[in-house]
Amino acid sequence: MKILVTGAAGFIGRAVCEQLLERGIGQVVGIDNLNDYYPVALKEARLATLRGRADFVFEKLDLADRDGMDALFAREQFDYVIHLAAQAGVRYSIQNPHAYAQSNLVGMTNMLEACRHHGIRHLVFASSSSVYGKNAKVPFSEDDRTDEPVSFYAATKKANEVMAHSYAHLFGLPVTGLRFFTVYGPWGRPDMAPWLFTEAILKGDTIKVFNHGELMRDFTYIDDIVEGILRVMEKAPEGAVPYRLFNIGNHNPVALMDFIKAVEGACGKEAVKEYLPMQDGDVPVTYADTARLRDAVGFSPDTPLTEGMRRFVGWYRAYRNV
Repeated sequence: MKILVTGAAGFIGRAVCEQLLERGIGQVVGIDNLNDYYPVALKEARLATLRGRADFVFEKLDLADRDGMDALFAREQFDYVIHLAAQAGVRYSIQNPHAYAQSNLVGMTNMLEACRHHGIRHLVFASSSSVYGKNAKVPFSEDDRTDEPVSFYAATKKANEVMAHSYAHLFGLPVTGLRFFTVYGPWGRPDMAPWLFTEAILKGDTIKVFNHGELMRDFTYIDDIVEGILRVMEKAPEGAVPYRLFNIGNHNPVALMDFIKAVEGACGKEAVKEYLPMQDGDVPVTYADTARLRDAVGFSPDTPLTEGMRRFVGWYRAYRNV
C-alpha cells in the first residue's frame, strides 16, 4: 500500500506520517512546499523526525504546480491520499488572500484532478471548524448551515468541501472531508494560542486575551486527530455519491480563561494579561458534535486539555531548551 500525505512538514501532517510508519500501514510519500508563513526551521525539524525511516520519502512540491502533481501521481501510483496541505491562518487570510487562493483553491483542484485520473481508492482532506462562522446553534453539526464564512480562509475551506462533493458526484471519487477543531500538541504551530501563550508565560511577556476573554474553543489533542484520520482513511465512502463529512473535535468547549489557567498550570507560572476586543475573522465559540464520526469509526476525541497542555509544554521546553 502506498499513501500520499500532503503538508508532511506541517503540524498534523508530520504526526500522521509518523503514525502511518509506526503502524506499518504502508509506504508513505510526503510532500510540502516549505513556505515561510512561519519559520521554515520548525518544518525542517519536523521532517528530521521522519527522514531516514524505512518506507518514507519526502519531496518538496507545491500543490499549485499542476505538472509536478501529475508527474508525482503517475510515478508513484498511490492507493490513498491524506490531503492536509493548505495555507493556514484565519487572520493572515485577510492580509494575503492570494496565497489562500493558490494553495487552497488551485491546489485542491489539482489534487482532485490527480486523484480522479489515477485511481485513488480514497481521498481524505482537511476542512476546518471555521466553516461554521458565527453559528449560534451548539454543538456544531455537519448538517448545520455553513454558507456565511467570516474569513477568507473559512471560505476556501467551504469551497474545498463543495469541490470535493462535485468530484464524488461526477466521477465517483471516494472523498471524506474532516472539519478539525483547534488542534494542539507537540510540534504545533507557533501562530496558535497554545504556543503563543506558553512562550509568553515562560518569558514573562504579556499575553493578548481577545474579546476580553469571552471566547470558547473545542481544543483537540493531536493524537486524537491522527487516530480519527487513520480510522476514516480505512473506510472509504460508498454509494451513488461516495462523499462524507465529519467533525473531529473534543466535544468539550473550554472558556478562554480556563484555557489560560491550564497553560499557567502546565508552565507553573501565572500569565500577564492584556484584554483586547475581538479580532476580525474570529468567532466566539467552536463546539463539535462528533456523533457522526463515532458512529462511523467507533472513535471520538477525548484527551483532557490539562493533560494535552502538560505534554505540549513539556515538548516546548525541550524543543526551545527552556
